[in-house]
Amino acid sequence: MKSEEKEISYTTTNSYSTLNTLKSSTKNVWFVCHGLGYLSRYFLKYFKHLNTDENYIIAPQAPSKYYVKQDFKYVGASWLTKENTTTESKNILNYFDSILQKENIPSNVNIIVFGYSQGVSVATRYVAFKQLQCHKLILHSGSIPKELNENDFNFYNGQTHVVCGDKDEYITPNRLQTELKRAHTLFKNNLKVELFDGKHEVNINIIKALAQ
Repeated sequence: MKSEEKEISYTTTNSYSTLNTLKSSTKNVWFVCHGLGYLSRYFLKYFKHLNTDENYIIAPQAPSKYYVKQDFKYVGASWLTKENTTTESKNILNYFDSILQKENIPSNVNIIVFGYSQGVSVATRYVAFKQLQCHKLILHSGSIPKELNENDFNFYNGQTHVVCGDKDEYITPNRLQTELKRAHTLFKNNLKVELFDGKHEVNINIIKALAQ
């Protein structure tokens, strides 16, 4: 018997979550990509400390949901795996396009793209492949996809911040140095490194500082 894998295209629906209201006083629109095991509505908690009049947060939802533990009580989600990554990436980037089209963000606000852990991979791909000229790109405790190179960011003139805990259990000192070397190659003089005392966790204080 011969097996064959085929491919089709179809329309699907996904949710996303927002925090605060987009209005005339809004200065920053955050596009925040959560890490492995999160749901977007719960990831918003890390941004509740920001000024509500000046910050509007959009949190897309990773499409692949699963039960986090064997008791089937808590649900998490994943952006990508090593399986069919190219096609899945295209689907996610099209989904991001649909979100921004619906939100109709005014041109006078600062767009801040934020990726945490696994969310770093989809955040950087989106900025690179769609040539999104954002005000800040924040890469928090994650890895830049290997296929990206400096030519992918020749258009980019915003600030890039690499954020990581110095005791991160997933990012060893050697891996951190490798990531920082790649980041310097991609973003050159627009790069700032923010190391903090902590593990693999979202740092609210750095988020608050980068909102300024």
